[in-house]
Amino acid sequence: MLRRARLFWLAIVPVLLLAAAADPPRAGDSAEPRDMPGIHNIVSYQGSGPGQLYSGSVPEGDAGFASLAELGIKTIISVDGAIPDLERAKAKGMRYVHLPIGYDGFDDARKLQLVRAVRDLPKPIYLHCHHGKHRSAGAAGTVAVSLGWMGNARAAELMKVSGTAEGYKGLWSCTAKAAPVVQSVIDAVSREFPEVTRPDSMVAAMVAIDEALDRIRLVEKNGWKVPAEHPDLAPAADAGKLADLLRLLDKDAHVENIGEKLGEAERADFRELLEQNARQASTLEELLLADDLARRAPAMKALIAGCKECHVKYRD
Repeated sequence: MLRRARLFWLAIVPVLLLAAAADPPRAGDSAEPRDMPGIHNIVSYQGSGPGQLYSGSVPEGDAGFASLAELGIKTIISVDGAIPDLERAKAKGMRYVHLPIGYDGFDDARKLQLVRAVRDLPKPIYLHCHHGKHRSAGAAGTVAVSLGWMGNARAAELMKVSGTAEGYKGLWSCTAKAAPVVQSVIDAVSREFPEVTRPDSMVAAMVAIDEALDRIRLVEKNGWKVPAEHPDLAPAADAGKLADLLRLLDKDAHVENIGEKLGEAERADFRELLEQNARQASTLEELLLADDLARRAPAMKALIAGCKECHVKYRD
């Protein structure tokens, strides 16, 4: 009897070990988003991958970077449009990589850049957008699937934990369509990653801002419903893009030129207007995602008024 029991366990233990290896525990994966001083909506997308990959919000000031240091972060990847805070990152010994994506998703070229960056750069890695809910989660989920760390369903579950809005279908689609990428394809991607990705010019950024506002106006005129003749419109995504562009301009070199032409006081005022309008655009985005009809019109009115004030003072 004892011999039979010993033979049974000798046969079953290797099977159990194989099963454990095939489906490793997800101890690092988050059940709920976590907040720390200066960073929010922190969710682990480690899966079975080596090291650690976090998705979260933009680090705010010294507190945010101190929290990243507490997490042991070695590399920060921003998919947000705004220019990263390189100075604070370098002071903590962290590398910054800037690979912006849109609320409507991203193409294969950008996906492969993100995949190689996460595969090769020092870990733990903190991947962020502005709020840490939408773009960073979509990017992290897509990367985790592409590296074979988890399946599409698990990545989608984690995006829900992050709080990714259902309306950002492009981001959900990127993760849903992702599949493990062979190493040779990843190896073919450049190992050079930019610290900062800037728009072609301030004029180009302003054109993009005007276009986003025009698209939101079309939805507003239709009672905040996407018109049947323009099914491609996504007002929350456009509001988020507006906030991104305004935050980016606040740190763009072109703003420095305004200071040279108009003086320090005018430059400070211009920056304040950009920051104010970015907050208003971000508020409108949240209201559009929350389906808050009553507060949308006042938020849109405040955003338009802020843009007009800035144009009157500085557009020319």
